[in-house]
Amino acid sequence: MGTYYFDHAATTPMRPEVAQAMLGAMSGPSNASSMHAFGREAKQRLNRSRDLIASALGCKPSELVFTSGGTESDNAALIGAAKAQRKRGRSHIVTSAGEHHAVLHTCEWLSREEGFGLTVLPLGSDGTTDPELVRAALTPETGLVSIMHGNNEVGSLQPIERIGEIAHAGGALFHVDAVQTLGWIPYRLGELPVDFMSFSAHKINGPQGVGALYAAAGTPFESIQHGGSQERKRRAGTENIAGIVGFAEAVDISVNERAKKQPLMDELRMRWIELLQTHAGVPIAVNGGERNRLPHIVNVSFIGIDTETMLMNLDMEGIAASSGSACTSGSLERSHVLRAMRLPEDRLQSAVRFSFGLGNTLEELEDAAQKIGTIVRRIRNNY
Repeated sequence: MGTYYFDHAATTPMRPEVAQAMLGAMSGPSNASSMHAFGREAKQRLNRSRDLIASALGCKPSELVFTSGGTESDNAALIGAAKAQRKRGRSHIVTSAGEHHAVLHTCEWLSREEGFGLTVLPLGSDGTTDPELVRAALTPETGLVSIMHGNNEVGSLQPIERIGEIAHAGGALFHVDAVQTLGWIPYRLGELPVDFMSFSAHKINGPQGVGALYAAAGTPFESIQHGGSQERKRRAGTENIAGIVGFAEAVDISVNERAKKQPLMDELRMRWIELLQTHAGVPIAVNGGERNRLPHIVNVSFIGIDTETMLMNLDMEGIAASSGSACTSGSLERSHVLRAMRLPEDRLQSAVRFSFGLGNTLEELEDAAQKIGTIVRRIRNNY
């Protein structure tokens, strides 16, 4: 039986070039804080990687803080910025109901345990946040606004330039979770109204367990991790040299291949929708807007077919997909993003996310769509 990996928004397969680069960095002891020759070599690898990633993102190398991934980057930005802003008399946070739980749960913790005011904005039916709602939510006490760039469940792109301008006009800092958009959207961070931006390597065919936080120079920020003076005292702990080297390699490849990768993903996405409409055997609805979206994510409701039942049958046929965020798809909880979009219950209860990337082909999609037709017939016959 063939297998079909359509869950690249959860994690991506590591490129051989990335693994090779990491192996080279694992050849000896690698603590960039050590003063001897081994430490200096590790420091050189770290600096080269930081320079490469900073160049790709359009920021200063000193503005990058290496972390263990997107969740840590989100936590560091939100907690570090919120606490710094509270000292300036600003203890209110604005975010949206469609954020990844790394943002939502952190904001809720800040509200519940640290006493911050919190406003959670609704999403439109296309999965985006209206900038005017952000403006209306700002108060003189608002210190931080956090809105993701590309939604991990439906692929909608948020108007972060406009939201950032509104946040700054109100005296608030602006954090963007860009975990899903790295590798798809070209960034010149020094030209954007963004103070913090979170990234993760394993979404761009790099290693798991490594990411980065962009923190614009001069932005109020308090470290949430204490110990040594690594990362300019912003994130204590010995740097993951091999992981960072792999991250840099993955960034380099993704930048160089973006121009040819995006049209292919657009083609795969559109063809997949056409194939499902032909083969699914039940009405389907595409969730999320058709404009201003990531090219590789498609969220589809198979009307009348329960999500969990569908996913179980897809897995039996070798098709890897998900019900949304990989951090919650192991539970029976329905997508908080689709709820925030106020979709009808029949679409909410039958939604499946497919996401494409390295290795996927049109031929794969043709085969998988036919299998889905068989799956739907089997499920309906068993009802």
